Amino acid sequence: MHPSPCVMGIINVTPDSFYEASRVGEQGALRERVRQILDEGGAIVDVGACSTRPGAPEVTAEVELERLREALPVVVEEAQGWWQQHRDEGRSKPLVSVDTFRACVADECVTSLGANLINDISGGTLDEEMFPVVLRTGTPYIMMHSRGTPRDMQQMTGYPDGVVEEVIRFFQEQLARLTSLSLHFSLPVPAVILDPGFGFAKTLEQNYELMKGLDRIRAALPDYPLLVGVSRKSMIYKLFGTDARHALNGTTVLNTYALLHGASILRVHDVKEAAEAVQLCGILA
Repeated sequence: MHPSPCVMGIINVTPDSFYEASRVGEQGALRERVRQILDEGGAIVDVGACSTRPGAPEVTAEVELERLREALPVVVEEAQGWWQQHRDEGRSKPLVSVDTFRACVADECVTSLGANLINDISGGTLDEEMFPVVLRTGTPYIMMHSRGTPRDMQQMTGYPDGVVEEVIRFFQEQLARLTSLSLHFSLPVPAVILDPGFGFAKTLEQNYELMKGLDRIRAALPDYPLLVGVSRKSMIYKLFGTDARHALNGTTVLNTYALLHGASILRVHDVKEAAEAVQLCGILA
C-alpha cells in the first residue's frame, strides 16, 4: 500500500482507551487530532470506537456504530480537506482505517462512512462474517494475531512451540482460509497487512520474543507488509515500573528496531516521533 514505511496515527472515540491522551470527544478536538496526525507525517488515520485493551468491558455493536457514525465522516472530511491543501507537496492521499473486529461495523464503515481500510484485532476469528465483508467490499485488511476476547486474552498465553511459530502458523491458516473463501465467491483477495499483535494474549517476555522474531515472520510471509503496534503499551512501561504516560522513549526505541527488521507500518499515538524514526532509518538503510 505504501512503497516505504509509513505511520498510522491513533484516534480513539471511546471514554476508556488505555492511553488517555488518545481519546477524542467533541468534533473540534477530533478535527484537530486528524490534522495533527497528518501534519506530523502520518499517512493513515486509525479510528476505534471500542476499546480492545486487555480486560476492557464489552461494548455493543450498536454503541460502537453510533460512535463511528458521528466520528468517521468528520475524520474523512478533515483528511480530505487536508490533502486538498497539501497534495502539491507530493504527499500521498491519507487513508482512514476503522479499528473493529465486527463484520457489520466494518461493512457500514467502508460502504457508507468513508473508511478505506479495515483493522481487525482478531484476524477474522471473532466474527466469521468478517472475511466475506473484506472480499465483497474489496477493502485492504489488517489481520492481527490474538486469542480470545479482550476480557480473557491474557489467560491464553500458552504457546508450546513458541510465540513466533504460533503467530506464523496463525497467519498462514487465516490467509489460507481467506484465499479459499475468495475462490468460493470468485472474488480477488484485497491487500492484506499482518500485525503480530503485541500485547494481545502475550506475556511481557513473549512480546519481546515476538519483537526479536520479526525477521522470521518476514521470511515466512514475505509477500505481506508488517504492521507493528507497540505504542505506549504495558510491555514498555511495566518493564520500567511506570505507566503509559512515560513510555514514549521506549516506544521510539522499539519502533526503530521494528523498522530495521522489516516493519512497513508503525501504529502510534505519537506521530511526529515515529515519522522521524522512519526518516532516520531510511537514511541509514
